Amino acid sequence: MLEAEGPARTEGSAGVISPLPRPDWIKARAPMGERYDSLVSLVRGQRLHTVCEEARCPNIGDCWNRGTATFMILGDTCTRACGFCAVKTGLAAMPPDPDEPRRVAETIASMRLKHAVITSVNRDEQKDGAAWSFSETIRLVREKVPGCAIEVLIPDFKGNWSALQVVLDARPDILNHNTETVPRLYRKVRPGANFKRSLELLSRSKDAGLMTKSGIMLGLGEEWDEALDTIRAIREARVDVLTVGQYLRPSMEHLPILKYYSPEEFARLKEFGLSLGFGHVESGPLVRSSYHADEQVPKA
Repeated sequence: MLEAEGPARTEGSAGVISPLPRPDWIKARAPMGERYDSLVSLVRGQRLHTVCEEARCPNIGDCWNRGTATFMILGDTCTRACGFCAVKTGLAAMPPDPDEPRRVAETIASMRLKHAVITSVNRDEQKDGAAWSFSETIRLVREKVPGCAIEVLIPDFKGNWSALQVVLDARPDILNHNTETVPRLYRKVRPGANFKRSLELLSRSKDAGLMTKSGIMLGLGEEWDEALDTIRAIREARVDVLTVGQYLRPSMEHLPILKYYSPEEFARLKEFGLSLGFGHVESGPLVRSSYHADEQVPKA
């Protein structure tokens, strides 16, 4: 049963707003510390964006002090308006920056990363979704940081499989595409996306011989059995790594949280996922697709 809703308030420790009482297990480290400040300066200096900041991730303090970050290419404006996402939406003011891949690669080199995560906004106004930017970023990271594992978290390119092939041909080490929620909620949560299309993208990526990964978030109104069915469908697409986390509302303009799942429920979902054959399942209230991504692949 859902908890009774009360007056909305800001949940300071995780930077979210919810009418539901915040459970004790929703806690995140405040974004501060020497490594955090250093990374802020580095990202600003290279005129880059990170999904950590743009999506108001609750783990930014933890990850940035560990020296890890998820770089968001193709600008800071997404052409879609998903009901859960804090990234700015609208028509992109500028075309994709051809120099951005170089700056990302140089920043990764400066950080001496062993595992880099690269994602993007949707650029649906571009014929190929600007897939070339992923390809060029992968190439330059390989050139400047030999031995660095490269994980890409890609959009669906509106089902343009030629655009997907551009990314696959660049041979990232991990191909990540999030399914985000159960099929029934797609129209509300992910307008413009399609569950079957996302599964096909993951299946095609596996056919190309890549390690694949996907993630969902809970608390948007899904039923327990729907969550299980969705996890099962992702595994049937032969995905290797699964992440499951709690949806946290970034503002009052975004979809409300309808349920907080307990750590015990997340543990049950992890056990269920492993029983289906996932190589690794990361499941917990503050889990995000890229949270401790450098540790997920060896476990898988």
